[in-house]
Amino acid sequence: MSNTVYVLNGPNLNLLGLREPEIYGSDTLDDIADMLEDRARELGLTIDMRQTNHEGMLVDWLHEAQAEGARAVLLNPAAYTHTSIALLDAVKAIRTPVIEVHLSDPATREPFRHHSYVGEAAARTVKGLGARSYLVALDSVTEL
Repeated sequence: MSNTVYVLNGPNLNLLGLREPEIYGSDTLDDIADMLEDRARELGLTIDMRQTNHEGMLVDWLHEAQAEGARAVLLNPAAYTHTSIALLDAVKAIRTPVIEVHLSDPATREPFRHHSYVGEAAARTVKGLGARSYLVALDSVTEL
């Protein structure tokens, strides 16, 4: 097993900092990557941060994390949280622990956001802490 943690981000997260800052905050994905890199160094981990707007790419990256022996995956599936059986199946299919991450708390938002398919198989979920959700999730990798 390597010390690499994949940080996979789903659709529209490339627009962080611009998109609904009252919900998602003003940090960009690059800001979050910088925070994670700093914390990862403290923990003796390496970050592999990626973003895509395509569901199949997230599935491929989950498979890659397993094949490459990643320590864990932090996955913010964004809107696919509530719709993707394919992501649920991919998380279930790999042995690499997956921590589901959300900037906001979907349970306090629109009813269609209350159910997480990914959460059914994730080792844990961190939500509602803004950009800090990623840091808390990264810290918890050492506990898995």
